[in-house]
Amino acid sequence: MLAETICSAVSAAGLGIAAVAAYRKRFLAATRIAAYALVPVALVLTGVVEWVSGMVFKPAVWLGFGLLGLSWVLFMTTRAIERRGRGAGEEPAGAVRPSKAAKAARGRPAQEAVAPAASAPSLGQGSRPQPGSRPAPAAPADDFSDIEAILKKHGI
Repeated sequence: MLAETICSAVSAAGLGIAAVAAYRKRFLAATRIAAYALVPVALVLTGVVEWVSGMVFKPAVWLGFGLLGLSWVLFMTTRAIERRGRGAGEEPAGAVRPSKAAKAARGRPAQEAVAPAASAPSLGQGSRPQPGSRPAPAAPADDFSDIEAILKKHGI
């Protein structure tokens, strides 16, 4: 009964504000305000307000919402822990254990992927050579030396 009275008062106030907006020649705003003002009365007439007020004042309903919230918190906590990493010795149900060769490969130091000369700075056209040094003539065989080094390193 109290909720219906409050909804009716809110609707009446909203319609009054809409009338003032229409008087000031703001018809679009007045129409929008009137539409919002009619919503509480519509909710009372459809019975939604009575259903919600009956639900809000029952302790069993609040206990149910509390249990739903607790369930959600527990679910999200377990997912966060699972994503962070598994504990010592835990494996997922369908996990495949790595072979001894894979474990040994993990323990070996990584091999270099590029030729040693690849990281040396190259002289471009804009840089000057050191005084007293002559640039060596480029031989056609030197063009593929870095590629050869890479292929030899990988055993190809």
